[in-house]
Amino acid sequence: MTTRQEMLDRVRKALGLSNSGSIPPPLSPLDLTGVMPPLAPEEYQAKFEAEWEKVGGVAYQVADSGELNAVIEKILGRTDSLGVTLSSNPLLSELGIARRLANLGKAVATWGGQVAGAAENVLDKFNKASFAAGVGMTGVDFVLVESGTLVLSSATEKVQVTSLAPPVHVALYRRSQLAGSLDEVLARLPISASPDCPSAGRSVVFVTGTSRTADIEQILVKGVHGPREVHAILVEDSCR
Repeated sequence: MTTRQEMLDRVRKALGLSNSGSIPPPLSPLDLTGVMPPLAPEEYQAKFEAEWEKVGGVAYQVADSGELNAVIEKILGRTDSLGVTLSSNPLLSELGIARRLANLGKAVATWGGQVAGAAENVLDKFNKASFAAGVGMTGVDFVLVESGTLVLSSATEKVQVTSLAPPVHVALYRRSQLAGSLDEVLARLPISASPDCPSAGRSVVFVTGTSRTADIEQILVKGVHGPREVHAILVEDSCR
């Protein structure tokens, strides 16, 4: 039987170390020149839309209330379901999304707003409404430009099921929420990084395109583990 010391000696030998007391040399710094060149802020939106569409997402830009209504109506026209669930993201309230949906004849369930019942049953009722809905609408914390990714935290959305359960996910965001890199997103997320001061009950979801799998006979199938359609709407500051 191989002893522990023999095993460690083999590992050291494979690493090119001369004896068991040797310290491996430090790794040379990686040269990332040209691999992921930094983007100028004015390039953020075009870069995000290009990456987002590569992963099956659909991007929109709206400058006023009429354009927003037209885009929402277009997306909702793709589903026969009357049910729409909304997260608690403040942007949805600011834009009066529940009212806009009601005007379109949709049945709206908003987390913390229109889910009735005892406190212990609220989450269960909202989960059921989300799985029965045809569309889930959220805001975002950030839009990660370099990979075409939506970043949603439960600190902002309160519940994540809205972006995960319905077959169609619609996310609204402002231009100020564009972030060039993952480093920037991680630095700005409203989640504590300190083990001494954790953010209880907080989660972060990174949405990069539609849900997909090719586990069965290597055939790509969308919507198995989450939404089969994802729509990202840039709402300019002129739209209130």
